[in-house]
Amino acid sequence: MDWNQLFEMQKELDTYIENNHDLSNVNLFQEKHLALLVELGELANETRCFKFWSTKPRNSQQIILEEYVDVLHFLMSIGIEKGYIYQEEKGEKTEPLTESECFYQVYAKAIAYREDPVNENYQQLFKWSLQLGNQLGFTDKDIQQAYLEKNQVNYQRQDQGY
Repeated sequence: MDWNQLFEMQKELDTYIENNHDLSNVNLFQEKHLALLVELGELANETRCFKFWSTKPRNSQQIILEEYVDVLHFLMSIGIEKGYIYQEEKGEKTEPLTESECFYQVYAKAIAYREDPVNENYQQLFKWSLQLGNQLGFTDKDIQQAYLEKNQVNYQRQDQGY
């Protein structure tokens, strides 16, 4: 996947939002980080992977993919805030985990990155976020297409005063 293209698109969207809301001189890291955690929770809620008490089925893969892409928007944005982009390592493997375990790893890595926002922690957070996407059944093609579509929606929302 061409992560450089997606990071560039995210940077342009972030700049567009910051300029439209007169936030160009505001440190938004904390707000973006919280938004990431909220979106991650929304994603978990759509999968229902942790709801052992319920027999209601998970939402559709399309809805789950849309929520996953929301996570990626803020994931890239908090990297951009600190000057980092994902450095893809070919052949990188992680141990197989359940969806719930993957969510827990992403939350843990997100907190570690907030506490110590260094590139190594960002790379770990991104790696585990991709592992989660993989565990949810998404291909690079699925993710890229959904990101491109949601990016357009985000611009439309800004233009409509969302």
